[in-house]
Amino acid sequence: MARHKKTFTVGWLYPDLMNIYGDRGNILTLLKRAEWRGYDARLLELGRGTTQRMEDVDVFFFGGGQDREQALVYEDLLEHKQPPLEMAVQAGAAVLAVCGGYQLLGHYYQTAEGERFPGIGLIDVKTEAGKKRFIGDVVVDTQIDDVKPSTLVGFENHSGRTFLGPKARPLGRVRLGFGNNGADGTEGCLQGGVLGTYLHGSLLPKNPHLADHLIRSALRRRGVADLSPLDDSVEMAAHEQILERAPRVPHGPHAPSAPPPPPPSHGPREPQPH
Repeated sequence: MARHKKTFTVGWLYPDLMNIYGDRGNILTLLKRAEWRGYDARLLELGRGTTQRMEDVDVFFFGGGQDREQALVYEDLLEHKQPPLEMAVQAGAAVLAVCGGYQLLGHYYQTAEGERFPGIGLIDVKTEAGKKRFIGDVVVDTQIDDVKPSTLVGFENHSGRTFLGPKARPLGRVRLGFGNNGADGTEGCLQGGVLGTYLHGSLLPKNPHLADHLIRSALRRRGVADLSPLDDSVEMAAHEQILERAPRVPHGPHAPSAPPPPPPSHGPREPQPH
């Protein structure tokens, strides 16, 4: 009799709408890294109105989208997805939420005009629109115990300013980039099984150690204590190359201030070239 493989299921929330910046790479990375370890890796696409089999999902992915797309998924998230998603997380499922998905899982998103859209409150964060977009490479130092090395690399492009409440802790501290809000030096959020972040890139192909953290966290409820090692030499070489080419002078909250202008001279003026 053929032996049945253990299954590993990724649930992709709103794949037709929340999928900008190449975040499909996160889905492929989760599926392949489970498959390479002998799991029957399955993808469950969860569009608007769909809630079937959400209880079977091990890791949910909620990507980013433009304002129009976020508005389209907003009501469906509140009406259809919130209860089964909360139940799945309570049962031990993991969630990776990037950019717009990260914002919608919080308490609210407030537009530049002051209009406030309530989120589902799955994580203790709030987001307000800023006047300037944060764009550029990001390097984060994380303190997740089983994420080695402790650096994460990615790319950010967002105008939202996200602030963490007391129940959430940051994914890490920004070494390079703006992070959650460009002010407090934090990036992302960890709360229970939910990992929220502004890191695109895609994130997981460049950070396979973080992908394994999500898989391991989700499978712990099945009694899986650890994962068999994979040869990540190519992926980690790319990771290290990104670290090496990161600007020596950081941008973001830790960027050095511009030097003050020289004091005005009160002596005779030098002739200026035309």
